[in-house]
Amino acid sequence: GTCPRLPTTEFADVTAETYPPQTKLYYECDPGYDRKASAYLGIQCESEKQGAVWKYKPFKCFDEKNLLSTAPTMELELTQKPERKPRSPAPQKQEDFSESKQKDFCGPPKTVPHASIRLPQQHYVGQVLHFKCQAGYDKRPPTFGSRMCKEVNGKIIWTPLDMRCTNDS
Repeated sequence: GTCPRLPTTEFADVTAETYPPQTKLYYECDPGYDRKASAYLGIQCESEKQGAVWKYKPFKCFDEKNLLSTAPTMELELTQKPERKPRSPAPQKQEDFSESKQKDFCGPPKTVPHASIRLPQQHYVGQVLHFKCQAGYDKRPPTFGSRMCKEVNGKIIWTPLDMRCTNDS
């Protein structure tokens, strides 16, 4: 399900550690850097048998001064390889709910040189966003909190956020 528009939280920075499948994120090249015209900067979280993974298209952010140069550049390998953890011979109990739950979500996307991620405009059920008051607006606790998008009685809502960022003493 799609979440309603996120209510604006003044003077707070918003981050997310995990993203539900279908989430699209977009990279933005830093100031002074640009991409090839044909490069697609979007990535999407998709569910696969082994869990949720980001699907990347390769792109690079070039220094604008060098964008016109024809010097060969190193291609960035943008394929994600799942980390293989060595199996221990001891049988693992499958009771850790949080870990199996995380498998259905994508983690933070990989960092790309000279690019940053924009928070998505569109959120899906299961998304948790973390809010932290910006410096100077964090006078009164709590100065951080989180909201979750979830379905309650057939309605999709954001859980309330119990923090206000203000700069009055």
